[in-house]
Amino acid sequence: MSTIVTTIVNRLVAAERALRTAAPHQLLDAVRRVLTDQYAADSVELYLADYGLTVLQPVSVLPHTLQPVSVANSPAGRAFGAQEPYVETVPGDLVRVHLPVTVRGDRLGVLTVTLPGGEHADGCLGELAEIAEVLGHEIVVAERDTDLYLQARRRDRLTLAAEMQWQLLPGRSCARPEYELGAQLEPAYAVFGDNFDWSATTDRLSLYVTNGMGEGIEASLLTNLAINALRNARRAGLPLADQAALADQAVYAHYRGRCYLSVLMLDIELATGRVRAVDAGSPRLLRLRRGAVERVPFDAQLPLGMFEETDYVAQEFAVEPGDRLVFVSDGVYDVASPGGEAYGDAALARAIQSTRLLPAAEVPRAVLRELSGHRGRPVPDDDALVVCLDWRGREGPGKAEARGCG
Repeated sequence: MSTIVTTIVNRLVAAERALRTAAPHQLLDAVRRVLTDQYAADSVELYLADYGLTVLQPVSVLPHTLQPVSVANSPAGRAFGAQEPYVETVPGDLVRVHLPVTVRGDRLGVLTVTLPGGEHADGCLGELAEIAEVLGHEIVVAERDTDLYLQARRRDRLTLAAEMQWQLLPGRSCARPEYELGAQLEPAYAVFGDNFDWSATTDRLSLYVTNGMGEGIEASLLTNLAINALRNARRAGLPLADQAALADQAVYAHYRGRCYLSVLMLDIELATGRVRAVDAGSPRLLRLRRGAVERVPFDAQLPLGMFEETDYVAQEFAVEPGDRLVFVSDGVYDVASPGGEAYGDAALARAIQSTRLLPAAEVPRAVLRELSGHRGRPVPDDDALVVCLDWRGREGPGKAEARGCG
């Protein structure tokens, strides 16, 4: 092994060891020390995406704090959006490297490192990207034991209902060889009933899009009950229709029909693209295939918890490589303009076409921006949920790794 390779390996090992042994709230201090000692970094900052995906919030201990930076028009935001390192030149013969901090497709934020310019920075860009990835994994683990990173994501205070909903989510995006997923809820800091959930194994992807009734804490409690009932049934190995039936019984047993929850449930075979679906309520699915947008129709079934012992039936369809599936709640397609015109499938189709070149993780936020323009005011009256699934499919036996979106 050459001296250069040995040096690179030793530096990466030192960085990983420092992050794995650091206290949960001291990950930034640990990566700062390593990057200063091993890479002659002049400064190191960590920014995490806020709940609304509009700014990158600095991770720091008050009162020492930096200003948030825009996701839309800043060098750090460019790295976050493109999911590629972005290098800018700064005064003093230095360069500032912005590195995406992402865990299995879930975009957390950006690590910004200021270094001496020239060959030094060019030669260690790959190493810095690896360190940023390790940092992301450690942040996810550390959030079990500290509130620091969750607090750093907040541009404003969350309502209690929103706190409960965000804690229930699996993430906001994920990626595997067969697919990419992205999702977003609005109003991000005051959402109460809408939700999404996903889980993958070697062979299958389960995806639920829910539209809970009611407002505030009551809506959040209803969604929490239903999602955990669905997870309980899924983890017991029950098929999709039985998952719906079990969750239906759990919701009805508690509310006796006073409250219920709409859900669209999908179970996708990763090897074939075969999909089983249960449509129990209002979420809609539109498909972009070979440039054309169409609504995927289902036989409507009763929402979960409306009546006692409802039977559910799974329907089947197939996804093809290149398909984009976009799921929306009624807080999207029912939104009225100032003139009273509902957003509807036609406007949704236009929004899906206009965002077709964006990656799945960015589509939900872009669609919600277009919806805000239709609504004519920034704050929605109802929850709005958009989930985007880009399907690539599996090329052949054993080609896809069992990783990501768990």
